[in-house]
Amino acid sequence: MQNFKLVLAYDGSRWKGWQRQGNTGATIQAKLEETLSRILEQPVECTGSGRTDAGVHARAQTVSFRADTSLPPEAILSHLRAYLPEDIGAVSLDYAPPRFHARLSCKGKTYCYRLWTSPLPCVFERKYVLRADEPLDRAAMERAAALLVGEHDFAAFSTGKAKRSTLRRLDRIELREVGNELCIFFSGNGFLYNMARILTGTLLEVGAGRMDPETIPTILESRDRALAGPTAPAKGLTLWETEY
Repeated sequence: MQNFKLVLAYDGSRWKGWQRQGNTGATIQAKLEETLSRILEQPVECTGSGRTDAGVHARAQTVSFRADTSLPPEAILSHLRAYLPEDIGAVSLDYAPPRFHARLSCKGKTYCYRLWTSPLPCVFERKYVLRADEPLDRAAMERAAALLVGEHDFAAFSTGKAKRSTLRRLDRIELREVGNELCIFFSGNGFLYNMARILTGTLLEVGAGRMDPETIPTILESRDRALAGPTAPAKGLTLWETEY
């Protein structure tokens, strides 16, 4: 039985997120498992580095799976590229150590949220960015971001109930101008459900002047979701990279 490490890229626009669901086959995990099971002629279960919500994209989602096969990684990769739909791309596939696990072995993740800040029409990137229709105070957003970095209880920045601790560590929040976009990069050891999108929504409230950056510590301490900003739309978010 071989253990494999796969890196996927996908456009999440038409999918119901990463995680397999009983009431639909329209998830990335379900489609990948169906395709691998067909290629390897055996049931295959995949584990991702983390769940991405419906509509969220991935530039580098790491996946692990086990299979009893003599096919080398390059042959499996070739088949994946032939059989997966064009909005799911197999970037790389290699043998992994026996104890490698895409989620449990992951040391950190980076997400990128893309904001379109230009008055120009956004024709070709409209499915992957959120148009910012009002001026943003970048300096205020960076002050708020600095207060979010570190190890905190991020319960106020999540929806739903976490099964375990809501303590997470954010190592970096970087605001970077890229052409007509303002990209916000979030790097940390783990993210709660909707956390990156709520962090983005909060920074947008700060940037628009509707929230004082100095209230961030109070929001964190409160653990009250109602005090943080709105959940930014899924389409602007991409799982950028994973660290092992």
